[in-house]
Amino acid sequence: MSSKEIILSKAIILFAEKGYSALSMRALAKEVNMSVAGIYHYFPDKNTLYLETVRFAFSGKALATSKILESDLTVQEKLENYVRLLLNMMSHDPIFHQLMQREIMEANTERMQLLAQGVFKNHFDELLAFARELAPHLDAYLVATSIIGLVKYYLDNQPILPHLPGWDVKYQDVEVLAKHITQLLLFGIFSPQGALV
Repeated sequence: MSSKEIILSKAIILFAEKGYSALSMRALAKEVNMSVAGIYHYFPDKNTLYLETVRFAFSGKALATSKILESDLTVQEKLENYVRLLLNMMSHDPIFHQLMQREIMEANTERMQLLAQGVFKNHFDELLAFARELAPHLDAYLVATSIIGLVKYYLDNQPILPHLPGWDVKYQDVEVLAKHITQLLLFGIFSPQGALV
């Protein structure tokens, strides 16, 4: 692993644990056993480091989602595979999940814009195109964000869901959740009532 990759790998963990504001370049330098000047050799400022860190953490995930959305599967199969992949990615990478939760909670406008344009734009463009293919009669932005929103709801609320009435251990199973979310979305899209008001 290169020095730059070592910095990025450690920065993912530290940004997730501490958040953007609480992580200093000095603390990161100490963790990777480098000087602060050494960090600045690779990243001219903290915003660049942060953007590169999230991009580094998301890069493999973006390739996997693109592969599904660009496949020759039916739209229903693409949807279920996409939902399953998101569930698996977020549940098996708790550090990335924590990093995204922390950013959303902090809701810093400048960083949100950096992430939206610098990391997630291409992926979201692909998701919008898929949403238009899946539900041409509905608002593509709302369909795309609903897919992400349903997946995030189940993942973000895992700590409390087992304590709510009606919970079953099978609701932790990615296959069960992927099928449920897919059916829920398809019902909303293809039911007679599934039209924009």
